[in-house]
Amino acid sequence: MKTRSAFTLTGLVMMLLSLGSTMLTTGCASSEDKAYKAQEAVYERRLELLDKYQQCLKEAGDDQAKRLVCEDYLKAVEALK
Repeated sequence: MKTRSAFTLTGLVMMLLSLGSTMLTTGCASSEDKAYKAQEAVYERRLELLDKYQQCLKEAGDDQAKRLVCEDYLKAVEALK
């Protein structure tokens, strides 16, 4: 009887360790996925702002006052680095 209990306890401990390591690995993967998605969103936003900056410069032409307004887009891009 003691042998069976010891075996069951050992089996239970091994199962819990394996379950715990699986949960940790899955948890880390989720955190990494969230980090990658967040980084992707930042890159997409930077690209949008760069497009707006370039469009703004085209529309501003040689007007220096309008070109200065466009610099806000560039500053926003720099802030997202």
